Amino acid sequence: MKTTFNADTTARTNPKKGFRIHLLVFLLTTPVIWIVWYLTDTTYPWPLWSTPAWAIGILFHYLGVFVFNKKQHKTL
Repeated sequence: MKTTFNADTTARTNPKKGFRIHLLVFLLTTPVIWIVWYLTDTTYPWPLWSTPAWAIGILFHYLGVFVFNKKQHKTL
């Protein structure tokens, strides 16, 4: 038996799972970005641009899934 998993399809049919995937990627990637900054050139803190911007994206994703959730989701 062959089992396939498509994260994109799962995220569309289950918005809460899509948010959890987005949050997990953010939480795993952000420290890596800061470590790369620390190990290369620390003269200018360039992760200060991407981290808050991505966090705002996470906030809006959360609001879209949990706060402004419409029960009439149409599946694509």
